[in-house]
Amino acid sequence: MELRAMRAFTAVVKTGSFTRAAEQLCVTQSTISKLILQLEGVLGHTLLVRNKQQLRLTPAGELVLQHAEQVLQHVNSMKVALDELNGLLRGSLSIGIPPLGPSLFVPVISLFKLRYPNIELKLFEDGSRAIEQRLHSGELDFGGLLAPLNRTLFHRLPMLADQLVLVSPRHSCWRQYQQVALADLSEEPFILFSDSYTLNQHILNACQQAGFSPHIAGQSGQISFILELVRSGVGIALLPGSALSQFDRSQFSVAALGHPAIPWCIELAWLRGGPESVARQKWLQVFAEVYSDLTQS
Repeated sequence: MELRAMRAFTAVVKTGSFTRAAEQLCVTQSTISKLILQLEGVLGHTLLVRNKQQLRLTPAGELVLQHAEQVLQHVNSMKVALDELNGLLRGSLSIGIPPLGPSLFVPVISLFKLRYPNIELKLFEDGSRAIEQRLHSGELDFGGLLAPLNRTLFHRLPMLADQLVLVSPRHSCWRQYQQVALADLSEEPFILFSDSYTLNQHILNACQQAGFSPHIAGQSGQISFILELVRSGVGIALLPGSALSQFDRSQFSVAALGHPAIPWCIELAWLRGGPESVARQKWLQVFAEVYSDLTQS
């Protein structure tokens, strides 16, 4: 059974078209058709039902697709391993980066690309909840997650330990306070992040512990937009203190948050029992160098 035939079959299924599969593999459409027929002949089963509207997998086709994807993945891993054996470190790593944590990853990415320019880094920016789901499904190799993590599922290394602070309009009543109890904010309109952010649930849980459910005035996935809404008097926000360093704090009133304080700790996470590769090992080595103070503590 030829690998070319399996590649042609999986390409047709993924693109939904013989024409698009041919373009993807840089061959003619007739070549794709011949390879599919060859695969069906070897296996003794029809794999695809073709009509003018769509392509449909037969039950045998669904089974073959699962095994073909695994075979092609193993072949790719074998090629990467052979390159590594020859000293030609190649491959790719997929990294999930939380929107409040890009600056934490920049030093690691910079040093890693300097040392291993042939390893492609695929970067995905999303909330912690979405990153965790992608790690669990195997779509990501590493990701920045908000602690605490499920340690039965993930390995982890610390990146940053911080706390949330109260950010309110510059002339709000909170400007005279250095610290504010969370319960005192029960009548304030809150501006939260989007639902894909684990931070939201941490804030809601803390508010419930303080005896109230916050009124939500708005939600956004962009810290700059949240701060603009705060500056305009739409509401208050609870944000990591370290995330404010790139903004003009004179435009706001900022106070420590207490009773209870809400921690914001970012950790590098990867799935337990996931695939091993030299590229992943090298990433962890570089990470440990950059964050040596934290990883050795």
